[in-house]
Amino acid sequence: MVEPVLLTVTQLNTYIKSLLEGDPNLTSVFVSGEISNFTNHYRSGHFYLSLKDEKSVVKSVMFATYARRLRFLPEDGMKVIARGHIGVYEPTGQYQLYIEDLQPDGVGALNLAFEQLKEKLGAEGLFRADRKKPLPPFPTRIGVITSPTGAAVHDIVTILARRWPLAEVIFCPVLVQGEGAAPQLIDALKRMNRLRCADVIILGRGGGSLEDLWPFNEEALARAVAASKIPVISAVGHETDFTICDFVADLRAPTPSAAAELAVPDQADWLSTIRNQEARMASFLRARLEQLRQQVDSLAGSRVLRNPQELLAVQRMRIDGLSTRLSDGIKRRLTEDEARLAALSGRLHALSPLQVLSRGYAIASAAGGEVVSSVEQAQKGDKLSLRLLDGQIACLVERTERFSEQEESGDGKKGDDV
Repeated sequence: MVEPVLLTVTQLNTYIKSLLEGDPNLTSVFVSGEISNFTNHYRSGHFYLSLKDEKSVVKSVMFATYARRLRFLPEDGMKVIARGHIGVYEPTGQYQLYIEDLQPDGVGALNLAFEQLKEKLGAEGLFRADRKKPLPPFPTRIGVITSPTGAAVHDIVTILARRWPLAEVIFCPVLVQGEGAAPQLIDALKRMNRLRCADVIILGRGGGSLEDLWPFNEEALARAVAASKIPVISAVGHETDFTICDFVADLRAPTPSAAAELAVPDQADWLSTIRNQEARMASFLRARLEQLRQQVDSLAGSRVLRNPQELLAVQRMRIDGLSTRLSDGIKRRLTEDEARLAALSGRLHALSPLQVLSRGYAIASAAGGEVVSSVEQAQKGDKLSLRLLDGQIACLVERTERFSEQEESGDGKKGDDV
C-alpha cells in the first residue's frame, strides 16, 4: 500500500498544472462560447474574460502579445471561437483557457473590426457632411498617394493629363497593402499637409480582398485623413468596395480613375464653354455695331447735320425769346419796386417833423441842443432856439405859463403863471 504524501497547496497546484499542461489533448484546443465579464486591462494590455454556454463557464485570459494582433475588440455577448491551451493559475488554483487567437463565430474578424470602427468614428462625428471640405474648382497641383507599381497611378496620371494638363502632379509612392502600408500612407498624407504642396489629394489603390484593402481601414489613417487641411479624395478598390477612409474623406470616388475625373475640371468642356462665350460675344458686338451704324446713318440724314445754320437760327430765336422775357421781367420788377418805394416815401413824409412844422408848429431847444417839451425845462431868462420850417429864431424867456388839465384837453381856460 502506497503511503500518502503530504503536499503543500503550492505543490498540489503545481502538480495539477503539470498534468493539464502535459496532456497533448489540452495543449491546443478550440473552444466556442459566448463572452462574458470581459475586461480590457489598459495598463498591461491583457484581456480577461469568461467563455460560457448554456451549462458551463470557463475562465480565460489573452495576454497582450496576442491581444494586439486582434483586428476587433471583444465585447460581452459576442459569440467567438477561441484557440489556446489549458493551464492553471497557481496562486488561486484556478484552471483557465489561455487564448492565443480569437475569431468571431459566424462573421469574419475583419468584417467585425470594420463595423466596430465605423460605428466608433461615426459616433464621434467624423463622417458628418458639414465637416467635409469642398474641392478647389481649378487646382494647379494634385497630390497622388498610391503604389508606384499598380495600375491606379497610371490611370490617375493619364486622366489628369487628358482632362486638365495645366495641373502639376505631386506623386508620393507608398505601400498600399501589408503591415507597413498604413504608416507610410499616414506619413505621406502628413508630409503633403506640412509642405502644402497640393491643392487636393487623391489617396487610393486598385481593387483587392478585404485583407489587401485593410490599411485603408486603420483607425490611425482615418484620423489622419480627417485632420488633413487639404481636401482628400478617397479612391480605394472598385465601385463596390468601401473602406473607413471613404467615409472620412471629403469625397469618395468609386475608382482611382473616377477620382482623377472628380479632382479636376475637363478642359474640353471649358474650351467649349469659352468658344460658346466667344461666339456669343462676337455676335453681340456685331449686333451692337450694326445698331450704332444705323444710329449714325439716321443722324447723318437729319436736317440738323444737313443744314447746321438752321440749328443756329433756332437757337438764336430761343435766345431772343429768353432775352425778351428777361427784359420784360426786369421792367415789371422795376415798376413794382418804384410803386412800393413811392408808397413808403409817402408814409415816411407824413411822419416827418418838417411836415408838422409846415403847419405852423415850432421845435424849441435849449442852448445845449436839448429839445424843450415842457415848461418845467425853461425858466425866465433862458435862451431858447425855435426851429421853424424855413429857419430858426433865437428867443429869451420872459415868463413861463403852465396850462391846466382842461386847457391841455382844449377847453380854453388858462392856468396860473409860474
